[in-house]
Amino acid sequence: MFVKTYPEVAADPGIRRQVLSQTPELMVVAFRFQQEGAEGKLHHHVHVQSTYVESGRFRFSIDGEAFEVGPGDSFVIPSDALHGCVCLEPGTLIDTFTPRRDDFL
Repeated sequence: MFVKTYPEVAADPGIRRQVLSQTPELMVVAFRFQQEGAEGKLHHHVHVQSTYVESGRFRFSIDGEAFEVGPGDSFVIPSDALHGCVCLEPGTLIDTFTPRRDDFL
């Protein structure tokens, strides 16, 4: 089995990103929110995204619908949906993208 380690990099202020694994068809990424108020700014992409809340609390917005999530929660963000989040309590999100987010490599 081939295992590659990817560096942790700055994403947005107060947020660190690390690719955990990837193939052209699928990518798993950890987003570590280090402070309350850190914001994953509203954006969209062609990738389908699944998000799992490993720890912390977050307020998400997907296409104008807001909701809060905490440890153990998960949801899917459709392709091209406008989405973002605000950290309510520091923690980690595990995001899966299909296909891979080449811009993260």
